[in-house]
Amino acid sequence: MKVAYREIEGHSAGYWLAVIVCGLLAAAGVAAALYMRAEGHHVSGMNNQIVWGMPHVFAVFLIVAASGALNVASIASVFGRALYKPLARLSALLAVALLIGGLWNLVLDLGRPGHLLAAVLYPNFRSIFAWNIYLYTGFLVIVGFYLWFMMERRLNPHTHTVGVLAFLWRLVLTTGTGSIFGFLAARSAYDSAVLAPLFILTSFAFGLAIFVLVLLGGFKALARPVGARLLTRLRSLLAVFVAAVLYFVAVYHLTNLYMAGQRGVESFMLVTGGLFPWLFWGGQVFVGGIVPLWLLLRPVPGADGAALRRTLMLGAAAVVAGGFAQMYVLIIGGQSYPLQMFPGLIVKSRFYDGVVHTYIPQWPETVLALSGVAVVALIVLIALRLLPFLPVSLADDVVSVHGVHAPAAEAEGAPTGART
Repeated sequence: MKVAYREIEGHSAGYWLAVIVCGLLAAAGVAAALYMRAEGHHVSGMNNQIVWGMPHVFAVFLIVAASGALNVASIASVFGRALYKPLARLSALLAVALLIGGLWNLVLDLGRPGHLLAAVLYPNFRSIFAWNIYLYTGFLVIVGFYLWFMMERRLNPHTHTVGVLAFLWRLVLTTGTGSIFGFLAARSAYDSAVLAPLFILTSFAFGLAIFVLVLLGGFKALARPVGARLLTRLRSLLAVFVAAVLYFVAVYHLTNLYMAGQRGVESFMLVTGGLFPWLFWGGQVFVGGIVPLWLLLRPVPGADGAALRRTLMLGAAAVVAGGFAQMYVLIIGGQSYPLQMFPGLIVKSRFYDGVVHTYIPQWPETVLALSGVAVVALIVLIALRLLPFLPVSLADDVVSVHGVHAPAAEAEGAPTGART
């Protein structure tokens, strides 16, 4: 299989504007974190009851998506699907960038990020949080080697071995992230073993949706062709992941409804919880589930490449929007519902027992949350300019179901570091 890769030129005004905007937003996130540290977290919308706010919503979304973004590379190197091999480099790059962006939000939201060193030097392996520190850092190291093996021709024969390790590690990583919530028995909305497999499936959908947006947006900006064959495969794959997520969301809620002790929180999340039922049914289910399935599964007249690209990008954008709604409902809604200290009994005190907690995000935590996305974009923009992550062409006459065929002038034997 031979395919040519090229860096992006990176001299246009649009490119530098994007880099400057992302850099400024990242710097604003640091300033917001320092402001909250100096003034105290009372300047945010968080309080003693809701201790995970908007930065955690974005952080968990980005970390979960990081695992799923690697899915394209895994399909190519682990499962031998040659059609996806030209996309593997970008897939691994996005996985690293998304995880760094998510950890950016988490570390800065600690208030005193230096205390993270204590968790590393004195780990408590009875805590799932301690395990995740090593899962995240291990993921960065393994995917870094994975990228090296893909981009160094002499190491290409060993890509499958490293790819299998990366594939297994990311499954464990996403299981660990889901278990953060699944092991929290004190919160009625979290205490469920279904959350671990649900997070794995949501990672597939979120990561592929972000990958599609970056790939198609980048190829459109660079005027590089993408064939209808690849677009059709990506549409089908994303539709399968979205349908699987909807199924496991239904299993999660039906399981809770079956359990008498969980019916109160289910009623809150699905019917009586104010904003949260609207976000669940309107954002997570309709925008993030039904709309993408309709866009991705409906036939496109004439299988036109532009129409396929448009429906795929709209479907991917809907999945991302629904994903943020899903994370908000789970993280914020799960904390808003009162703690059940003594199930079956009524507890009354001055410390908000039995009271539904409110949360309104304030500008410092919102800026910090958005800065994580800016960091992801900044990493991707700089990496695409420095190294050849993107193939020159994904047209149908280059990419086939069984492999990639490139003209002699565009084969890997040609200089891959040339500027376009």
